[in-house]
Amino acid sequence: MVNTGRTGPTASALFGRDSELARIGDLLDAVQGDGSPVLVLTGEPGAGKSALVDRAAEQGTARGMRILRVRGSEGEAGLALAGLHQLLRPLLARLDDLPERQRAALRCAFALDSEGGDDAASADPLHLCVGVVTLLTEAAAHRPLLLVVDDLQWLDLGSLDVLAFVARRLDGEAAVMLLASREPVPARFDRDFPHLVAGPLTRADAGLLLGAQPVPPTGRARSQVLQEAAGNPLALIELSRAVAKGTGLSGAAQTLPLTRRLEDLFAAELPDLPKDTRTALLLVAAAGTDRLADILRAAAGRDVITDLLPAESAGLVRMDAGQVQLRHPLVRSAVYQAAAFAERRAAHLALAEAFEAEPDRRAWHLAAATADQDAAVADALAATAERARGRGGYAAAAAALERAAELTPDPELSSRRMLGAATSAMHAGHPLWVGELTARVDGLTQDPVTRAEGKFLGGWALGLTLRHREALEVLLSVGESMAEVAPPLALAALCTAATSAYNTGDPFYGDELLRLAGLIEAEGDLADRAWIEAAVRPLSHRRQAVELFHRALAAMSMDSLFDLTVLSGVALVLDDTDQALRLLRHTTDHLRRAGSAGSNATIARALATVQCATGAWAAALTGAEDAYWMAAEAGEDNVAIGSLVLQAIIGAYRGEYEAACARLQDALCGVDLRNARMLRVRYHYALGMAKVVEGDHEGAYAELRNMFTRDYRPAPVHYHASVYYLADLAAAAVRAGQADDARAVLEATRHTLGSEQSPRLQAIVHRAAALVSETDEAAEQHFRAALADPVTGQWPFEQALTQLDFGEWLRRRRRSAEARGLLNAALEAFRRLGARPWADRAAAELRAAGAAVLQPVVPAQQADLTPQEEQIAELAAQGLTNRDIASRLYLSPRTVGYHLHKIFPKLGITSRAQLRDALSG
Repeated sequence: MVNTGRTGPTASALFGRDSELARIGDLLDAVQGDGSPVLVLTGEPGAGKSALVDRAAEQGTARGMRILRVRGSEGEAGLALAGLHQLLRPLLARLDDLPERQRAALRCAFALDSEGGDDAASADPLHLCVGVVTLLTEAAAHRPLLLVVDDLQWLDLGSLDVLAFVARRLDGEAAVMLLASREPVPARFDRDFPHLVAGPLTRADAGLLLGAQPVPPTGRARSQVLQEAAGNPLALIELSRAVAKGTGLSGAAQTLPLTRRLEDLFAAELPDLPKDTRTALLLVAAAGTDRLADILRAAAGRDVITDLLPAESAGLVRMDAGQVQLRHPLVRSAVYQAAAFAERRAAHLALAEAFEAEPDRRAWHLAAATADQDAAVADALAATAERARGRGGYAAAAAALERAAELTPDPELSSRRMLGAATSAMHAGHPLWVGELTARVDGLTQDPVTRAEGKFLGGWALGLTLRHREALEVLLSVGESMAEVAPPLALAALCTAATSAYNTGDPFYGDELLRLAGLIEAEGDLADRAWIEAAVRPLSHRRQAVELFHRALAAMSMDSLFDLTVLSGVALVLDDTDQALRLLRHTTDHLRRAGSAGSNATIARALATVQCATGAWAAALTGAEDAYWMAAEAGEDNVAIGSLVLQAIIGAYRGEYEAACARLQDALCGVDLRNARMLRVRYHYALGMAKVVEGDHEGAYAELRNMFTRDYRPAPVHYHASVYYLADLAAAAVRAGQADDARAVLEATRHTLGSEQSPRLQAIVHRAAALVSETDEAAEQHFRAALADPVTGQWPFEQALTQLDFGEWLRRRRRSAEARGLLNAALEAFRRLGARPWADRAAAELRAAGAAVLQPVVPAQQADLTPQEEQIAELAAQGLTNRDIASRLYLSPRTVGYHLHKIFPKLGITSRAQLRDALSG
């Protein structure tokens, strides 16, 4: 419930919140190192989240903790890092204690006086994030910290990014974080942290709250209030006030949504206040800041504090310690909406004058006061966008440019600014916003190239969702229309279209892409050409794609973010895993410096895919989780779903059947994958492997068989992805009694592969052929061919599966001596990877082959390591110091030490030197 503005014991009572308070107490206990250090408090407006947050701060203070608070503000949501600045203000005096680059990043982000360093380094988002972590952990070392975030949903996007980064790195620190948010919770905090819902009060608790009001309603009015409030504490308080004042509940009010009813009640209270009080309240509502000094400057000599006293007596505001806070965000909305435009305009003009020394705030207030187009105000907002972009605040830049475009009288300049807004929104990773912005470009200009650029960005945005066919229609039309007019734009559009064509898996689009690429006479960008070739014909013309790839690789600059992004995709499709890993790591470094959240999601998922294939499952799982929350926030359905599917695949490999199925259920909730064959194939593979783990071989084969058509001559559902699961299909077929059907699939598919297969794909096809061969001679030849090329060691799980299958085959033919070496190698690989079901199977086969099977050093304890603990343990086993590991994983050295302190007993060891043996055991 909210503060009623009264004093005395009942004013601070929190009816019906005992369980929530107990959970908050557990959070505060976590500062000692036990339990999650982060808690997300959710609930509808008026549920009492702020009151619970206040109580948490009181309890933290009583425990001797230092409280750092930030409250989100609609008025500051467009200002890059405004929320972070509010949170860290008490610690900014400690900036000089930070390492140089972290200090420079923080000073640049908060527009403090320049230190004369490299601007690009100073604005580095990664150094900013690490600097914030360092600042907080050093403060926590002196006194435990409680970080309190209220109205999380209204924080600027940059602050949300940094807070999410910090929240993932509080383990082991004397700091905890409580975040309160309306639903929906920003996706960065939606899945990965514990949630506590402040739900509706029970009817009994609601009755207690009503009884505590100054003039509690009685009789029919009481029943009406209880029914209409539906357990919402704020509604109970406000509706009881309305009844006490004789406002009652009109029939019209009953038809409105609850939040509208509450806003109407707040607005109905305003006419009773003196005019000067309403004017002062409007200044507070329009300011977007809680600093009383700002309101005083804007009030032009009026006695604002005296003017606000009636509003404070009415419980609408509270003034304390230089702050003026409205009782609830709905008060702000009600006050603002109740004012006429002329009144709001006057307030914003006064605030603009007050913020003369803060050009960004001034520009936004001038824009709010402008009813018509105004070139000067538009220029001010464009300058604000440029400053935000220089600090990596792409979302703030997009918002400023969008409003600047609306205020710009010159249509051509307006269109360019709208296009700039879309570009900034793209760098911020918000494809849905990009789509909205580019849809407005056509109406602003007649220039065909500008329109085509808008369509290109719009097509890019569609391609990040599941609307691949729509994306292709847009992008192919740009490619065709611009082939002669603007060849670089045309080629870029076709390169982007190739990604959607690959995701659809429809061969028609590949043919059309190649036709249009042939219309562009200039050779153009080699990276573009390489990706078009690799995405469209990765198997049938692999040699040509490899040649283009190596030419592009030789010509590229490692500073080119575009080339890195595109060529990493080419390497991934062509099975050049080492190059893919190298390029993706470079790309990740560039994207972190650029602060491009959406692209980070795409690359993070691609890197996790490569890590999964190369056996770095702990890192892959962490990367897939990061990719999911970034993509979910950005609206990138394609990446979000793919990340969940990848998590499910890793879960299946580890034998976590229920967790894998849960991830797949989340992935497919309300989603149609008919036009996304790539994801559909991956989904069936994940579910099939999960069923293999569960021992449901018939079900596993049915799922894996869905990756190929049911035609007379079966064909891959996806022309590239399906082929990589032929061996798993054959393995399930043998156990499900479907070897003949799988053999038909294999033979039909082999005719489409040509002679240019990668070593990886050759090994997969040979393993499949060995499993369904009709003669022992053919089976053995295929098994040996599958293991002949040492390069297949790059894919350890696939290689170990072949070793296991071949070992089983040999043992069943009484060739146990030959089988034991293969089975031993497979067992070691499965144990190292953490593939428990396959390790158990290999151990059983090895015992059956007459060999003694040594148990791993600590299998049960190692299974309890979290993905982050696994990463830290693996890096420490390689000889990296705590500081090196902290730099690699963006943690503090203290946090790394804390995790190692937990890892050692889990592994049954006492020193760092024992890590390598424990992990390989």
